[in-house]
Amino acid sequence: MEHILEAIQAGASGEELANLPIPESFRAAFVKRDEADMFEGVPSADKDPTKSIHIDDVPTPELEHDEVYVAVMASSINFNTVWTSIFEPLPTFGFLQRLGRESESARRHDQPFHVMGSDASGVILQVGSEVRNWKPGDRVTVHCNHVDDQDPTAHDDSMLALNQRIWGFETNYGGLADLSIVKANQLMPKPTHLTWEEAAVNALCNSTSYRMLVGRNAARMKQGDVVLVWGATGGIGGYAIQYILNGGGTPIGVVSSPERVQLLNDMGCEAVIDRRAEGYQFWKDEHTQDESEWRRFGKKIRELVGEDPDIIFEHPGRSTMGASVFAVKRGGTVVTCAATSGYMVEFDNRHLWMKLKRLISSHFANYHEAAAANKLICQGKIHPIMSDVYPLDRVGEAALAVHQNKAEGKLGVLCLAPEEGLGIDDPEFRERVGEDKITLYRNR
Repeated sequence: MEHILEAIQAGASGEELANLPIPESFRAAFVKRDEADMFEGVPSADKDPTKSIHIDDVPTPELEHDEVYVAVMASSINFNTVWTSIFEPLPTFGFLQRLGRESESARRHDQPFHVMGSDASGVILQVGSEVRNWKPGDRVTVHCNHVDDQDPTAHDDSMLALNQRIWGFETNYGGLADLSIVKANQLMPKPTHLTWEEAAVNALCNSTSYRMLVGRNAARMKQGDVVLVWGATGGIGGYAIQYILNGGGTPIGVVSSPERVQLLNDMGCEAVIDRRAEGYQFWKDEHTQDESEWRRFGKKIRELVGEDPDIIFEHPGRSTMGASVFAVKRGGTVVTCAATSGYMVEFDNRHLWMKLKRLISSHFANYHEAAAANKLICQGKIHPIMSDVYPLDRVGEAALAVHQNKAEGKLGVLCLAPEEGLGIDDPEFRERVGEDKITLYRNR
């Protein structure tokens, strides 16, 4: 890949890039099928991604008609990277096997290795015969919705497609590598004012937050709404706070330290709950929740903003769902996209049905939503929430930091990019947007 990097750094034209030979193998971060039981009997919290993630060369797959080769300059860590690396809730090789049975070309994904990663920024090198809107040399970011457009269920809202998958989690050849294969309908323009690593961290989490709050398929936030966000400085929470502020709402951020309270204040979020300082214990024991704690939580919200939330942005799952259903206002909406504390959730259904509340599921975003969210990044209205950057050969350490909740916002990963700070195409626009806004998380 050295000749490709040299050409990109030298400003090679699209034609020149298209004529470069694609290497027979490339460097990637992956897990192995024959190690999928390596953590058997180990508590989840003690599973260590540094022991399961390998950095080595893998064979380059052939390009299909609707795909492109992307030289990946940077990527990022998501929770699904952690899940892949610790083989929870189950090894991802079952996903790859099912995909491999769908078609002859899909068999490429069923390998004894799984290249991870569901975010990327980079440069298109070659395009398949049916790719129309993209060409070699284009600088792009990649969203992770992987669908087959020949399936009728993939139309209208592609997140309802029967064969919808998350690229780099339920498919092979993800973004934590020097090269990737990407469907043309996953591509979006790279924001010109951002570095490779700043551009790489947004697509999965930013698009998820957009669908949950702004798009027509979930909560449909409107001006004046009060929105409570769990984990408000985290990977999706940090974008959610920005959407609430941009959309004329009132955010209430829930975090777990004074430092995170200050970060939210610096973002413009005035109403913040430090759950650790408040000492909330929503569960008396493994089987029993404490409604008095729900009530104490609701009282705190009203002390801060004077009313119950119209929307609660929910993703911890088991630890908080009971409190969320209780605390959202009559007729309000709880929108959920994950279950990082456990997926077997419990709540008092009386508070849901008798007060006409709604519980809405949301999962990533369709192409239209992802493109709309990316456009706001390109316009400098939503900003990356990147707190640190790792080289590709330290992906295991980065995944461990996310697994142990030691990371703020998003962690970028340098792939082909040899150092941080490269890839800015419009420094004047960057200056207008504001370095302090773009690097708020990084400069804490």
